[in-house]
Amino acid sequence: MMAEWAAGDPDFAASIGGVPAPAPFTGEVEAIWSLGYSHGTLFAGSKPEQLFASYDGGEMWETVRGLAEHPSRDSWAPGAVGLTLHTIVPHPSKPGRLWVGISAAGVFATSDGGESWDRLNRRENTVPYVASDRPASGDAGQTGLCVHNMVRAAGADGDTLDQQNHHGVFRSRDGGRTWREITAGLPSTFGFPIAVHPHDLDTLWTIPLNGDSQGRFPRVAAAAVWKSTDGGETWADKRAGLPQESCFFTVLRQAMATDKADLAGVYFGTNNGSVFASSDEGEHWQEIARHLPAVLCVEILQ
Repeated sequence: MMAEWAAGDPDFAASIGGVPAPAPFTGEVEAIWSLGYSHGTLFAGSKPEQLFASYDGGEMWETVRGLAEHPSRDSWAPGAVGLTLHTIVPHPSKPGRLWVGISAAGVFATSDGGESWDRLNRRENTVPYVASDRPASGDAGQTGLCVHNMVRAAGADGDTLDQQNHHGVFRSRDGGRTWREITAGLPSTFGFPIAVHPHDLDTLWTIPLNGDSQGRFPRVAAAAVWKSTDGGETWADKRAGLPQESCFFTVLRQAMATDKADLAGVYFGTNNGSVFASSDEGEHWQEIARHLPAVLCVEILQ
């Protein structure tokens, strides 16, 4: 799909360095992109896309065969950085329940610890579909398959999920079985990170960027974190303390996180080495570190 898109769009192909070649399914691991811990099992996602599990704290690893042998595997297409399993989302109270995000194959879920997997990219049919000229954006039946990041929202059911896709922001209230697009109100459909409040499933944050051919930096080169307090029905831009001129940084998919305070803190890092923090749920921001290497990931311990 990515190769098809690039082949038909010379500007996009130039922005990603040419038309991608098919992913080499050699079984070799080029990089570990994600780690997730679920009820005694440590999971690792890799490029090329594989999911590995360790039951002894990382001493020994084995391939999760249920995903590696998924019937749809031959149709998976790489994103701009290759075919990558970048997001692992465990369920807090159901040991066998796990979701993963793969660029550009979409969302997959298991309820039996990885023995079997469902591919979960179906659009909710209650929202009118607006067609896109980009092949990876999906259609009236399914979301775009290039999921960039996914988080589980707080709540008793544990099955509300939010994802920032290459072509929009989506929410699922049924464990990923259907997705509703909640992009309306945001300045663009493109971005990498998404974060959700630790105690309020309807408060979430994302950082929209221009997109591919226009440059992966905030719109009009002025930084803003966009916040919703109603599950994505409406959005508001939060700019206080963020650079509003000549801002050309990118915030990558794992570079945004929240703490667990009642008044939640929100944090993000940039590819030009800055870290910004908000202690009031994204209303005001301050730069707490600068001149670091590119920030690939932000994790909060408390």
